[in-house]
Amino acid sequence: MADRRVALRAKKKQLLRRKKHGRKRLYGSADRPRLVVYRSNRHIYVQLVNDIDRRTITGCSTLTPVLLDKLAKFSSKIEQAKLVGENISVLAKEKGISCIAFDRNGRKYHGRLKALADAVRAGGLDF
Repeated sequence: MADRRVALRAKKKQLLRRKKHGRKRLYGSADRPRLVVYRSNRHIYVQLVNDIDRRTITGCSTLTPVLLDKLAKFSSKIEQAKLVGENISVLAKEKGISCIAFDRNGRKYHGRLKALADAVRAGGLDF
């Protein structure tokens, strides 16, 4: 049991290190906000953040009330991530945003993250 706790603590530490390393280069502004992705075991959350003003411009997740009916049709989390990506690109276009900085938050670029990024690109946003 103690070995497992030590392993989880080390894993969290590595994730935090990767997050900090990625944030050194990524910085969101009003014309090119940072698209932050947080992935939990059940849900995926995205936000457009302006780091200069320290404001969240808009956000979306698998818990957004507008998407709940559509998400019920999909059993796969990858398909749900695609739908969230499409929705955040629509919200960004409404705000007049066409270019973003993609912040994967220390996670690998595969699976749900890749599906979300592809959907955002297909929605018309440039990285």
